[in-house]
Amino acid sequence: MADVVRELDGANAGGQFLRTALTLAVLEHEPVRITNVRGDRSTPGLRHQHLAVLETLAELASADVSGAELGAETVEFSPGRARLAGGDYAVDIGTAGSVALLFDAVLPLATELESPLSLTATGGTDVAWSPPLDYFRRVKLPLLRQFGLAAACEWSRRGFYPDGGGRATLRLAPSTLEPIELTDRTRPTAIRVHSTEAAALSDRNVAHRQAEGALERLDARDCELVERSETTAASDSPGSAVVLVLRIDDGERDSEESGGALAGFGALGERGVPAERVGENAADAANRFLDGTAPVDRHMADQLLVFLSIAGGRVRVPAATDHVETSCALLESFGVPVEKRPENDAVVIAVDPVAPEADADT
Repeated sequence: MADVVRELDGANAGGQFLRTALTLAVLEHEPVRITNVRGDRSTPGLRHQHLAVLETLAELASADVSGAELGAETVEFSPGRARLAGGDYAVDIGTAGSVALLFDAVLPLATELESPLSLTATGGTDVAWSPPLDYFRRVKLPLLRQFGLAAACEWSRRGFYPDGGGRATLRLAPSTLEPIELTDRTRPTAIRVHSTEAAALSDRNVAHRQAEGALERLDARDCELVERSETTAASDSPGSAVVLVLRIDDGERDSEESGGALAGFGALGERGVPAERVGENAADAANRFLDGTAPVDRHMADQLLVFLSIAGGRVRVPAATDHVETSCALLESFGVPVEKRPENDAVVIAVDPVAPEADADT
């Protein structure tokens, strides 16, 4: 293990702190030592999904690792490769751990790739405390593609809590990002409701009922409303999810490859909660967003910060949430200058990317 450059303390943070720290270590080509991993959780230390992220990034970056075991509360990670070779990889999280959160950690590494990369992950595609897969595919990826990220995601099986067993593939190509400027709200022209159910729930028409609950609760504001309900191949766990996608395109395109996504809001089916109420929960979050002026939703605010550290730019977010504050402090610990300032009912975050250090011999 190389000499540790960055000492990071996760005592007041959760899994996102760990994932972002490891991604930044790869991007900045710096070893890190993270103590008190997930220190503010009732069960601190590495769980299956965090271990999967650690092992995946270690493989991609040829990193030396210490602490790669379940329950570990201290992790040392030293990247061994300045550029990533790409190739085909497969990861089995082993539980209903989030596939989307694993992909989130890998996504920024497109800027370090020498050749295309394919990562197939088995785990939870639609589970609590993480973005549903449709949010990742239909909101986050289209937004980032507008700034130069070459990425796509496809799935072959959904995986719900508690068994997981879903399967999805992330495909990345070498990318150069443009500065991310997202300060002005553009009026959405369409709201698409993507509702999914496991086959075990199809006799109760859960997906359609979720979508109907969302459509009835939405304050559409002259937006076109489109329902997309589907019964999906899934693992043995019955489950459902609904995602509302606000779009700024002409409302005609429906592929996750198309641009124009503005924001997204999801909810997961729960035992004892009527399907209609699940859709209403997602619609309530969308209505609150439409009442504000920020161009991205509160969850995307945190997820964009790593990309700001790469390309620079400005993003106006609904609020400086705890996740946003923690991520900003983490960027600053890597020497990335971050500026936050209130603006009307939102907060503007501006980041200047750190220029590469000059070679000592020049």
